Amino acid sequence: MTSTESCKVLTIIPARFASTRFPGKIIAPLAGKPLVVHTYERALQARLVSDVVIATDAQEVAEAVRPFGANVVMTRPDHPSGTDRIAEVAANTDADIIVNVQGDEPLIDPNTIDATIRPLLDEPGLPMATVRHQITDPDKIADPNIVKVIADASGHAIYFSRTPIPYIRDEADRAANPACYWQHIGLYVYRRDFLLEYAQMPQTPLEQLEKLEQLRVIENGYSIAVVGTEYTCVGVDTPEDLELVRSMLEQS
Repeated sequence: MTSTESCKVLTIIPARFASTRFPGKIIAPLAGKPLVVHTYERALQARLVSDVVIATDAQEVAEAVRPFGANVVMTRPDHPSGTDRIAEVAANTDADIIVNVQGDEPLIDPNTIDATIRPLLDEPGLPMATVRHQITDPDKIADPNIVKVIADASGHAIYFSRTPIPYIRDEADRAANPACYWQHIGLYVYRRDFLLEYAQMPQTPLEQLEKLEQLRVIENGYSIAVVGTEYTCVGVDTPEDLELVRSMLEQS
């Protein structure tokens, strides 16, 4: 399969109203629209995407986004993660490929979405793909909130970690390899059947230690293609983040 004519690609944006640090952030006003509507509209611009839906358990979210023409699906309120929420929606669709775009990324790049879908169109046996961006800020390397990823020669993930990977033992090698660190960006593309299977898998030991869901895939022996991108993730976790994104939109 090499085109959406033979492969239906559905982007699902999980949009949880509750947020510990910023309650209701998903529908916070941003340039005249709820935040998640910006995410929705950018996801629609991806050429390989057939359709986009917002998946939420909150009527507040549904009521805020519908006036802007957004397609909304209501989900159960008891999902422990966004992956479980999109799996509920995916189970009731006929899509071949499911894209998980985080709702709090109103500047998501449509070209990056397309680039992450492409490996599943080109490799029929590949179950999943995600994205990485080269780290140029030294402070991010040791930051446990910045997830790092390393990949093999074929571009498939070897490991994800909150610690710096790879560990560079010798100082001479450290100076010679300043660009060997990659930040993982939480954009995921799944084959629908694999997503439904993945959502039913029990948590795995490394996943529990690192608190990273994607390690469940690797620990169960499946491959994840990792696509490089110039896109820098700008998620909104705090009111300060929202102001940053607002200023970026005003300058664009």
